[in-house]
Amino acid sequence: MVRKALSDKIIVLGVDGMDPSLTKRFMDEGKLPNIKKIVENGAQRQDLVMLGAHPTVTPPLWATLATGAYPRTHGLTCFWNQSKEDLDTMVYAMDSRRCKAEPLWNVFASGGKKTLVWHWPGGAWPPTLDSPNLHVVDGTQPCAINLGHAGIDWEKLIVASNEFETVKYQPYAVTDTGAGCVITDVEGHGGSGAADNLDTLNSTKEVINIMLSHDDGDLALEKIPFDLVNSPIKDPVGWKNAPEGAKEFTIITSGGFVRRPALILKNRNNEFDRVAIYKSKSEVKPFITLKSDELSPLISDEIQVEEETFIGARFYKVLEIACDGSEVRLWMSNAFDVNNDEVWHPKSIYKDVVENIGYVPPISMSGGNDVELTEKTLIPTWEKHTKWQADAMNYMIEKENYEIVFSHIHNVDSQGHLFWQLAKTRDYLENDEKAYQKFIEDVYIDTDRYLGEFMHLLDKGWSIIVTSDHGLLVSDEHPPLIGDPFGVNVRVMEELGYTAVKKDENGNDIKEIDWEKTKAIATRSNHIWINLKGRNKTGIVKPEEYNDLVVKIIDDLYNYRDSSTGKRVISVALRNKDAEVIGLGGPECGDIIIFLEEGFNRCHGDSLSTVNGYFDTTVSPLFIAAGQGFKKGFYTERVIRQVDIAPTIAILGGVRMPAQCEGAPVYQIFEEEF
Repeated sequence: MVRKALSDKIIVLGVDGMDPSLTKRFMDEGKLPNIKKIVENGAQRQDLVMLGAHPTVTPPLWATLATGAYPRTHGLTCFWNQSKEDLDTMVYAMDSRRCKAEPLWNVFASGGKKTLVWHWPGGAWPPTLDSPNLHVVDGTQPCAINLGHAGIDWEKLIVASNEFETVKYQPYAVTDTGAGCVITDVEGHGGSGAADNLDTLNSTKEVINIMLSHDDGDLALEKIPFDLVNSPIKDPVGWKNAPEGAKEFTIITSGGFVRRPALILKNRNNEFDRVAIYKSKSEVKPFITLKSDELSPLISDEIQVEEETFIGARFYKVLEIACDGSEVRLWMSNAFDVNNDEVWHPKSIYKDVVENIGYVPPISMSGGNDVELTEKTLIPTWEKHTKWQADAMNYMIEKENYEIVFSHIHNVDSQGHLFWQLAKTRDYLENDEKAYQKFIEDVYIDTDRYLGEFMHLLDKGWSIIVTSDHGLLVSDEHPPLIGDPFGVNVRVMEELGYTAVKKDENGNDIKEIDWEKTKAIATRSNHIWINLKGRNKTGIVKPEEYNDLVVKIIDDLYNYRDSSTGKRVISVALRNKDAEVIGLGGPECGDIIIFLEEGFNRCHGDSLSTVNGYFDTTVSPLFIAAGQGFKKGFYTERVIRQVDIAPTIAILGGVRMPAQCEGAPVYQIFEEEF
C-alpha cells in the first residue's frame, strides 16, 4: 500500500540512553542550543517524555521502535534471550533472525525508498531484505560500530618509571588505585566480570554467567579493566637516531606479543615534555610524537593476533610526563582492524566512508570510577566518535541520496554504564558526585553537538525525529542481587530458598547451579523461570505444583526487604500471562516477570519505564519531532508510546504499516488533519 507522503526525506536520530528529564533540564539551562532549536520548531510533549515499553533494555526497545510491536510480539525480551535448552544459558538477541516482526526499513526499501539503517541494535543485522534500496551498517552490538568484529587489541595503560627494573605486562588488570598503578598492586583478571562479559557479548551466540555478586554483572562495568604495562626508564641504548638527552622506555601491544620502543624528549628549557614512539630502534623517525595531555589523531600500526598481522587504528594520549623524565603515564585506546568490513552492507560503503571520512574511531571502555581516565580518555574518544559518525552519515546522505535514515548512537548509554551511578555519593566508593554530574552534563553537550550536525537537513526539507530507547537512572540505593541483565541472579532467590549453587571441597560457593535443589531461578533483567518437570531437562517441580509455586514466589518477592534500609525492593511481579498487559509474556519471557522498586535500580533494565532517579534522571525515553509534515512549536498532551513511533514514521513517509505493528500514529503532531 502506498499513501500520500507528508515528507520525502526522513531521518531518525536515535540516541541510546537519552533521558528527557536531563535533556529538558540542560536545555532550559541554555546548554543544549541545537536541541532547543529542534524543540522550538517541532512537535512533542512539553516534558519530552515518551512512554517506554518493557523491559527498559536496548535490543528489545530498538526493535519496538523499528517494528511498532511490543517485545511479546517481536520476541526480543532482554539484552539476551533465554535458551530453550538450558535455564542457566542465554542466547544472543541482537540477531535480526530472532526478531519476529517486520521492521519499518524493509517496508520503505521494498516500497522503492532508498534506505539507510545505521548501527540499529535491535533486528537490523543481518539484513532481512534483499534489495538495492537497503543499506545497513552493523547492529550486532550496541556500543560502537565495528566494536564486535574489528576490535583486535585492548586498551592499555603504560606506566614507565626510573624505579622499575624490568618490563611487565598484565592483561585485563583490575585496580583500585586508578591510573597511577603498578603491577605489584593489581590483581590479574582471572576470567569473570566486566571484561569477559564484553568479550563474550562480542564473540559468541550463547553464554552462561552465574552471578554471585555485583562484580559478575552490570555494575562491574564501572571498573572495566585495561591492559597494564610497567616499563623501566633508562638511557637510550642501540638507537639509530636518539636525540641528545632523551630517555627510553617500552610499550607493549598486540596482547603482549609486540614491543614498541619509545623516547622521552626534552624541550628548549631542558624539560621533558614529549614522547616519541617508534616501530623499532632502527627507525630514523617515530610514527607518532605526543605532547602531554593531548589526544592524538587516529594512528595506524601493525597489530599481531596470534599468527596473523592486521593494521589497527587507535588513539594515544600522554597523561603525564615528569619534567625530569623520571615517570611517564601513557594511555592507548583499543585498536580496530581498518580493513574489516564484515558488518557493512553492501561492503562498498565501508570503503567509501573510510576513504572520504576516515577510519572508524575506537571508543574507550575504561574510566568509570577513575576520574582522570573518564575526563581525559573516555569522554574525549566518544567526542571523536560522535563527530566521525555525524560526518560519515552526512557524507552518505549526500552521496547516496537516501530518502529515509534510521540511525542510533550509543554515547550516552555506554558512558552511563561506566559512571552514571557515581553521580551520587556512595559510602563504599568515596566518589565525588559533583565531578560525575559534570561529566554527565559534558556527555549531553556532546550529544547536542552531534544532533546539531544534522540541523542543516531541516533547511533542505527533511523531517527529523530524535528519540531514545530508555533513559538512565542514578539510583538512590545499591541494587539487590536480582534484576541484572548479564546472567543468572543467584543471591535473592537463594535467600528465599528457590535457587541453590554447588560448593567446592572447602564449602565455598561455585558458579554452577545445583539443579536438584533449585525450584526456580532469576535470569536476565526481569525473568524468573520455574525448574519444571517435562519442560526443562533439569526440572524438579511437578506440573501440578506450578501455579501454587508461582504465587508463592510472587508473595515472597513482595515480602523481601533490603537488609540496609528495610524497604521493599520488588515493585511489580506478574505471572507470564498477566505480563501481556505491558507487552510482555509468551514463550520468550519467564514464568514470572519482575521489576525493581524505584530507588533500587541499575541505570536501566530492571525497572518500569516510568521510574525516576537522583539528579533529575529518569529511565523514560525521549521523543522530539521537527521539520516537514510536523506542526511547528507545538506541544501535545497525548501519551506517546514507544510502539507509536513506527506507525508515525510510516504515515510521514507514505508507506504501509509494518505487518505486526501494534501502535498508532501520533496524529496530533502532524500538520495535516487525520
